[in-house]
Amino acid sequence: MPIKTSLARARQRTTNKGKAMASVPNPNPAERQVQDTQDDPVDQDVASTMANAEAYRPQEPQMMIPDIFKSWPPIQDTLETQTSRLQNITINECLPFLCAEQNNVSYNQHGVPRLDRGRHIKFLHRHLKKLPAKYVALDASRPWILYWSLNGLSILGEDVSRYRDDLIETARSMQNPTGGFGGAIGHESHLACTYGMVLALSVVGGEAAYEVIDRRALWRWLSALKQPDGGFQMAVGGEVDIRGAYCAAVLITLLNLPLDLSPDSPAWTDDRPNLFTGLADYVRRCQSFEGGISAQPGGEAHGAYAFCALGCLAILGAPHRTFPRSVLEALALRRLINYCRYLDVPRLISWLSSRQYAPEGGLSGRTNKLVDGCYSHWVGCCWPLIEASLAGPSKLMFDVNKAKNSDIDIHNLYSREGLIRYILCCAQDQSKRGGMRDKPSKMSDAYHTCYVLSGLSSAQHVTRLLSSDGEGLMTHSEYDVSPHRGSPQIYAEEDRVNATDPVYFIPEGKRKEIMSYFLSKPGF
Repeated sequence: MPIKTSLARARQRTTNKGKAMASVPNPNPAERQVQDTQDDPVDQDVASTMANAEAYRPQEPQMMIPDIFKSWPPIQDTLETQTSRLQNITINECLPFLCAEQNNVSYNQHGVPRLDRGRHIKFLHRHLKKLPAKYVALDASRPWILYWSLNGLSILGEDVSRYRDDLIETARSMQNPTGGFGGAIGHESHLACTYGMVLALSVVGGEAAYEVIDRRALWRWLSALKQPDGGFQMAVGGEVDIRGAYCAAVLITLLNLPLDLSPDSPAWTDDRPNLFTGLADYVRRCQSFEGGISAQPGGEAHGAYAFCALGCLAILGAPHRTFPRSVLEALALRRLINYCRYLDVPRLISWLSSRQYAPEGGLSGRTNKLVDGCYSHWVGCCWPLIEASLAGPSKLMFDVNKAKNSDIDIHNLYSREGLIRYILCCAQDQSKRGGMRDKPSKMSDAYHTCYVLSGLSSAQHVTRLLSSDGEGLMTHSEYDVSPHRGSPQIYAEEDRVNATDPVYFIPEGKRKEIMSYFLSKPGF
């Protein structure tokens, strides 16, 4: 069986490059496992020709597809397990797409199809209309469906302000007097649902949308969620995990909530702690022996939790301070030592690098798991913050692609090309249905469409930390997000999607608008 090959390691192998893989037994396509599909509000007709295909040409014998993305992994293992069988099935499933062998799909000279922007836009618009009966299973996730659809549309360049009035009405119906938003009308407030609804309101923008949020009640509710160990519960009486740390940090800073802790909070002591007291230390304790980040201290590392950890720490302070690249660098920042180096960055880089596989080019969420399009965001979007940690503040007048005294190109710590190939070849539903998906055998949905597009945006752009306004916790950092120019660039320029804020993952302009609005309104 083929071993899952990390691209970070595969790039170092030159001895096997170009060797024929005829000896590798391809799994029987009949073994392919297809997930049960849900009833979606979309047309599920067969595949049709991509839009603007005249700029692309049909499959040719000599397309410029690197061997690593069209060959089976060169290392074999005689031990066969259920995990290895599933991995073989996934490779067998993806290779025809990666090798540009799909009928009725046009490819460019690099073996990459166009981004079917128009169909994906229609797919997301349909999720903002009446949904079919089987969507009752997602009744507690209504704020998420709104955020996924609105943010995905924004990444694709759509103006979503037309949905402002309807969103305001919906948000009011889900907000509880005790603070926060539930997953549906009458549901208890939940931190993840509150995060999703506030981001959705941020994406549509406007004073009317912002004023829906009861900030005073939200502050009291967050105080009730704050725990003595520094973390946050996801709901009153609920679990404490790394998601709460990130979601709370986003809400507090986007809405300019007071850091003061309510005296009736379970975390209150005579030392007068605040909402951020102990939060960075809680994040630090969630780093596992593998180098990744777990939901709670002692758990299994997971890609989504890695992003939550990095996002939370980037809010608490500039990345080069809260998670500097080495122990020596942290020790050099003696006056910052109380709140810097909360993560072992070299081990985290090693773990993140191991999440990208060849030949797929996509990303997995955990050790020994399959690639999944959604990790284009959860893992892929960790890299901009890692890059900011490595480079530190910079000016745009000079090249900051390389860290000081280093030959490492910090903006190519992972294979952007591999991820873009996986997204456009495998994670893109090229039928009339549209949308993005986990992998070719899965159905597209709003969740994957939002996060695959977010990962595509990250891979197509370079993030640089420009400045931070201080040296303590809660310093505001400014980032520049500009187009990445690949060599070669394997996709057409018109297939570049919009940039997003590297921490909050809404359009950067929308993040600035809501922050400016509430910064001008101190207190309640």
